[in-house]
Parts: sequence; structure tokens; C-alpha cells
Amino acid sequence: MLKELRVRDLGVIGDLTLELGPGMTALTGETGAGKTLLVHALQLVLGGRAVPGLVRAGASEALVEARFELVADDGLMDGTFDGSVRDGEGAVHDGERFLARSVPVSGRSRAWVDGRMAPLGMLAELGAGLVDIHGQHDQQSLLSVTGQRAALDACCGSDLAPLASARAALADVRGSLAALGGDERERARQADLLRYQVAEIDAAHLEDVDEDAALAAEEARLAAMTAIREAAAGAVASLRGADGSTGADGGASGLAAVALVSVAPHLQLEELAGRLRDAVAELDDVAAELRGVAETWEEDPERLEEVQARRRLLGDLRRKYGETLADVVAFGEAARASLADLAHQGAEAVRLEAERAEAEHAVRREEERLRELRAGAAPALAAAVTARLSELAMPGAALEVAVGEEGAGDAVQFLLAANPGEPAQPLGRVASGGELARTMLALRLVVEGGAPTMLFDEVDAGVGGSAALALARALRDVASHRQVLVVTHLPQVAAFADRQIGVAKHAAPGGRTVTTAEVLDAEGRIVELSRMLSGHPHSATARAHAEELLTVGAAAVSTTRGAPSD
Repeated sequence: MLKELRVRDLGVIGDLTLELGPGMTALTGETGAGKTLLVHALQLVLGGRAVPGLVRAGASEALVEARFELVADDGLMDGTFDGSVRDGEGAVHDGERFLARSVPVSGRSRAWVDGRMAPLGMLAELGAGLVDIHGQHDQQSLLSVTGQRAALDACCGSDLAPLASARAALADVRGSLAALGGDERERARQADLLRYQVAEIDAAHLEDVDEDAALAAEEARLAAMTAIREAAAGAVASLRGADGSTGADGGASGLAAVALVSVAPHLQLEELAGRLRDAVAELDDVAAELRGVAETWEEDPERLEEVQARRRLLGDLRRKYGETLADVVAFGEAARASLADLAHQGAEAVRLEAERAEAEHAVRREEERLRELRAGAAPALAAAVTARLSELAMPGAALEVAVGEEGAGDAVQFLLAANPGEPAQPLGRVASGGELARTMLALRLVVEGGAPTMLFDEVDAGVGGSAALALARALRDVASHRQVLVVTHLPQVAAFADRQIGVAKHAAPGGRTVTTAEVLDAEGRIVELSRMLSGHPHSATARAHAEELLTVGAAAVSTTRGAPSD
């Protein structure tokens, strides 16, 4: 509920504070007194668009502040700001919300929520749950598809929980499927590739990660076999001589044997003789082995081709799967593990696909149930609102409620034919602000819910006589369960209010014009109602009529809310 509204330097308003209460409050005054400015001030603090030229001449900015009283179970104390905030002096305000908006002469406006700087969008977000302003083409929850759908659901008692639960379950299954990565075809392609890679690596039988080095040495030996045999034969000739003798002409081995014969008789050279004896024996062994190489080693082109082919295979594997054979083996193990994971994912995907099909069926079933319920309730809601419109000086008007054909019928739309023979149009397109406001009032009389505070502006346009009393009673009915603020020129409407605020323009000291607003006492209400009735505040006839209206209004107040307290 809006408890206090302060406006400073907005148009002709210098510094004005309104303290408001529950029930119905009427704002009245001469045309141009500033009532529209007060409505616009409330729009500003609820995140509405700032119109150029709002700031009072000579001021640097306009400021609007609003204090709301929150009820614990109305959902407004949830969210980023918890409804408990300390002011500059450290006092704690529980169950209240403070919104503020400044509009400078130039530059961007600023916003505050509960004393803290906030984005302008947050004012609009919070304001949508605090106040509905009927009569303008914004700030009205019932002009949106969401608001109209909520109104229809409230009318037919729709239980949205089963559909919400079914949609949440479907979203969870879809999320699990997405987490598997790729679709079934993509997983099949990945599995085929992994199977090929694993088979290729397994076919190579990589048992020794150092195999390539050994094969390189063998290939070098096989490729150089003729040169090796020739080198071995030449070495044998050098060691044993061309004829293989062991004498002085027997090559290195023969010469070493001759030297041994020369030094052996001398005991003084025994150590050296021993070394020569070892050298002769070693040279003989080497010569024998070299002869074996020269006489027994043979060229093997088939083995050479096998070694070269194996090395090419290992090179291909390294090119595809890693720098070394150890890397190739590690890649194969990882691919085998991935293949196992894909097999598990495939089984999991089959299970999840079955769950998705079941979840989609559940969603369709709940959507069909809800759409049928909405479609069945739409004519009754339209008829009830149309009947109320007839009572509110719109006897030829008719409301239609269209329910979407797809899904749950979420595309709910309220259409109004304001006059007989005219086509029904979306509510937001009706030409008359008064017709729109009365349509909103009729909806609020039929449908529960909506913001705890409602402001009706221009609701009495083109209304008079008995229709004015019907309009007053309708507003009174809405005020029985929420706070209603109504800007009105009808004395009948003002007389039905719990309290009345008189808005007037005066010439302040210095010659500047300012708007004032004050809660009228009993005498003040009679004078103001007299002015509204006849244009003469002190007319005895008008005064008598005003007193009569107040008596009728007091009876209506007593019937709906009990005696008012101004």
C-alpha cells in the first residue's frame, strides 16, 4: 500500500507531500490544478518514461519519492531488496519499501530502491507489483499478455503447478541429453572413428616402444650387406696377409707373432712379451670373426623389405597418433576408453530419449488440459465483464477473451468492442482513456488479484447521472480489498471515498504558481463537493446536495469496509 508520496520541483509542484491510507482516496480539484502531475509523478517513481520539460523552472532536477507498506504474504518482500533497510541515522524500517527517482534538467535520471542506487529497470520491475495505473496506456498489468493470462487463470481457478512441473521435467531431460554431447548420429560417427583407430593401433602389435630404433639399425645393416662383407674380407687380409700365413708376410697378426719371437727369450722383456702374446691372440680372434662375416653373411632383400615396411607402418602411426610409439600406445588406450564411454552414452541416450518422449507427452497432456480449461472459462469471464461494463456507462460495449490455439493457450488476449457494431480490438488500442479505465475497473470487479494499490485516472470521462453512482459503487467494491486512488471530476465518485484530497493551484509569495494538496476534513469535503456539483463552493443548494451525496457515500463505505476514518 502506498503510504506516502513526496514530489519536489515537478512542473508547478514545488514541494508537496501526500500521506495516504487504505481504502479509497479521491483526488479532486479544478482542471489544470495539478492532478495529472501527481499521476505522472507516481508513474516516474514506478519507472515510467520521463517527458522533457518536467523540471520546475529554476530547479536542477525533479525528485519523486514513494514509501510503500509491504505485507509479508504479498510476495513483494522477496528478491534483491529484502524490505529491511537502515536509513542515514541507522534506524531499521521493516515491512516497507522506498522508491525514489530524480529527473535532471539534462542527462540521465537516477533511481533508488530502499536507499540504494538501482537501475531504472528495477523501479519498473518492483513498481509492477506495487501499483496498477488505469487510464494511461502503460503501467497496466492487464494490458500485457501475461497479465491477461493471469486474470483468466484466476477466473477459472487454473492450477498451473502440474504444467510447470511437467515443463521442468522436460527441460531437465533435454539438459541431460545436451550434456551427453552431440546427437545420435554424431555419437555413431565418433564411435566408428574410434573403432577404426583402435583397430589400426591394435593391428600393429606394439609390444616394444623402442622397436623403431632396433629396426633402424637392422635396416642399416641389411642395406649395407655387400659393403660389410667386402670390408670384412679386406680386414682379414690386412691381419693375416693375402695368403693367410702367419709369418713376416702374414699381415698385422704375422708381424706381431714375429715380434713376440724376438722378445720372448729375454726375461727382462717378459711383461712386454706377455702383452704381445695377448695382442697376437686378440688379432687372431678378430681375424677369425671377420672371416666368418666375409664367408657366411648373406644379403636378405626380403627381410630388408619387411623391415622397411614395418618402419613405414610405425611412421604412419606416429604421424597420426603421437610423436613416439609410447604416445601411440597411450592414444590407443585413450581411444578405447572413449569408445567405452560412447557405448555407455548410447545406452544412456536411449534411456533419456524414452524419458523425453514421455515428458513431452506429459507436457502436451497438461497443456491440453489447461487450454481446455481456459477456453471453457473465457466466455464466462467475457460475459461477466461485459455485464459490469453496462453498469459503468458502457451499455453497448462487449469484451471478448481469445485463447491461443497452440500449447496451453498461453496467448490469451482481451479484446474490446467499445460501441455496438465496432470490431473488437486489443485493449491497448482503445481510443478513449476513460473507456479503457472503466474496462480495467470492470475486470478488477470480476477477477481477483492485481497490485495492492490501484490508481484510476480518467475513469469518469463521459459518465454522469445514475451511471456515475454505479461507477462510484464499483470503485468502492474494488477498494474493499485493496488501496484505490481515483482522480475524478465526479462528485458522486468523490463522495464514496474514504478520504478526499483537494488539489489546487495558488500564487505563492514571490508571484510563482504552486500546486498544493491536502486531505480535506468533513467541512472541506462539503465545500469541494459543492464546487464540483455547481461550480459555486458556497451555494446552499449545492451544499445540501453535497451533504446528501456524502450520506449516501458513507452508507456505501459502511457496507463495504466499515466506517471510514479520515
